[in-house]
Amino acid sequence: MTDRLTPEERIARLTLARTERVGPVTFQQLLRREGSAQAALERLPELARRAGGQKPKTPSPDQIAREIDAGEALGAHLIVQGDDAYPASLATLEGGPSVLWARGHLDLLQRDSIALVGARIASAAGQRFAQGLAVEIGGAGLVVVSGMARGVDAAAHLGSLRTGTVAVLGGGVDDVYPADNAGLYQRLIQEGCVLSESPIGHRAQARDFPRRNRIISGLVRAVVVVEAELRSGSLITARLAAEQGREVLAVPGSPLDPRCAGTNDLIRQGASLCAGLDDVLRAIERPRGLFEPAPVYDVADVETSDQALIDRVLGLVGPTPIARDDLIRLSRGSAGAVLGILLELSLAGRIVVGHDGAVSRSD
Repeated sequence: MTDRLTPEERIARLTLARTERVGPVTFQQLLRREGSAQAALERLPELARRAGGQKPKTPSPDQIAREIDAGEALGAHLIVQGDDAYPASLATLEGGPSVLWARGHLDLLQRDSIALVGARIASAAGQRFAQGLAVEIGGAGLVVVSGMARGVDAAAHLGSLRTGTVAVLGGGVDDVYPADNAGLYQRLIQEGCVLSESPIGHRAQARDFPRRNRIISGLVRAVVVVEAELRSGSLITARLAAEQGREVLAVPGSPLDPRCAGTNDLIRQGASLCAGLDDVLRAIERPRGLFEPAPVYDVADVETSDQALIDRVLGLVGPTPIARDDLIRLSRGSAGAVLGILLELSLAGRIVVGHDGAVSRSD
């Protein structure tokens, strides 16, 4: 753990992260504006009321204590934003996970890493390639990150257990999914690291995997996609990696195999071709300041005199998510004022801010 945050502030950050309507983007904005999670929790009722809503539901001290006790019973480590153990690569992301639970070797989270992802129903050749590439990546001193799914993910972890591998889960760090990877999960805890932003005991649902994928891409210097159909979660990971400024590589395959349609299309769109370790190393050969922090805007307090701007912002938000930069431009307001309005509207439950910062109506 770290001594930069007091024990009380660490508990407050976990509480804030588990508060209704406080996603990762809102969490970061509240910390920047209020200075601490403790101060943010105190202001929640006022901020929600000013935007015409009720105070978000906050977990009780007993609920937070139960989560911490459950984590300690597993031997898991709680990591909050601001801890020394929080991965440096995720700290540069806007909307990075507010809190993390980890089982295994935390030092792996601070090392340079490469993601290997791909099809769950992967071909024998695809799995063999993924495992062999993982062995080579580990031999080059890099950690392999994947999602512990069947197929390519499992092969990537198996190839890198000896040298260092991290599995990012959609459910809690105690959610062994799929069940037939139980043996792999036990080895990951002992020899690697298992990571999740979900609460202990949470069972993965479909909506959790895109959130999980942004952590996979955010942790690494490059994402390698081995096999993927055109509608694939691995392509979501690749898209997120590109948005986060990470390198994207794809392994080419037969045009007759639908499992290669997504990777071939990535190459067509400009992803680097990956035929082996040399391609991975070439892709990451660039200056060491690779994780550029996301732009940080001051989040202003909203005054009642800003009602015209509030109305313009609300009028621009609809059921289809819209980027905050577009809202700022179209509303003709300052970045700080618009972000302050969005913060209060989200706490009031009138809009939803996604983990990527896109905004939509809540009704």
